[in-house]
Amino acid sequence: MDKKTEEFYIRLKDELTNTSLWPTEYLYKFIVPSEPHKIAEIEGAFNGMGAVISTTQSKTGKYTSVSVSVHMKNPDAVIEKYKEVSNIEGIISL
Repeated sequence: MDKKTEEFYIRLKDELTNTSLWPTEYLYKFIVPSEPHKIAEIEGAFNGMGAVISTTQSKTGKYTSVSVSVHMKNPDAVIEKYKEVSNIEGIISL
């Protein structure tokens, strides 16, 4: 992981620690190319966690936004999920 990414996760952890009471419901938002296997990879990362997942395709159909609402135990767990899905080619975390 490069220094910029590492610094981002440190800031994110600080923000999550200071703005939420844990455990809490957390909303992930991603944008991926509209390829079924990429959407399935995101869904798979949250499988068995009781996540509520919704998808919306862009007007052109080229991209799909994926929202995942899930109960997370702490900021470290939130960051681990971001790292897990970051391996999906073309994913953008919002």
